[in-house]
Amino acid sequence: MMRLHGYWRSTASYRVRIALNLKGVADEHVSHDLRLAAQRDPDYLALQPQGLVPMLESSEGTMIQSPAILEWVEETFPDPPLLPEGRGDRAMVRAMAAIIGCDVHPLNNLRVLNSLRHDCGMDQAAVNAWIARWIVAGFGALEPLIQQHGGAFAFGDSPTMADVYIVPQVYSAERFGVGLSPFPRLIAAAAAARALPAFAAADPAAQPDADPS
Repeated sequence: MMRLHGYWRSTASYRVRIALNLKGVADEHVSHDLRLAAQRDPDYLALQPQGLVPMLESSEGTMIQSPAILEWVEETFPDPPLLPEGRGDRAMVRAMAAIIGCDVHPLNNLRVLNSLRHDCGMDQAAVNAWIARWIVAGFGALEPLIQQHGGAFAFGDSPTMADVYIVPQVYSAERFGVGLSPFPRLIAAAAAARALPAFAAADPAAQPDADPS
């Protein structure tokens, strides 16, 4: 049994939940409420020096950073695959994931948003505009890629790592009221993925530590 340390609303944790569900891998969830800075507890920092989620504990050791965790999951549990067979196709799926993981999410991470509020004096409207700026930029790049490579999902006709990244970012966009009408192919792919049980079970609202609706 593996232990996944996360937080219900963390989109990086959401990615890992999706991947484990798709692979049919059981895990124990350990919640760290980021609003209470629970991830800064000394016992947690001893395992994760950055004080971030997610973190995955397994028989092979402790893993941090969702891209590394997801690659480990893919290598350790290869079926069903989340990366296509062809090298060029795998590179494209990784690039689609990286648009979210490298260029959108880091700029909208809770640490950054808190810094904008407390260090830069931005009010919530300005913070929301910041969030929307980077989501729209990322989705604007993904939309033509999905038009070119997508089928029922973001890449082809089965879920890939691209969907694992895109669905949590769509959740974040909806949470902050970002308009998504310019991205119909992306939204259609996300809807197809969300309809799968593995994605639905990973949804933040379905987590035991989620706030009451």
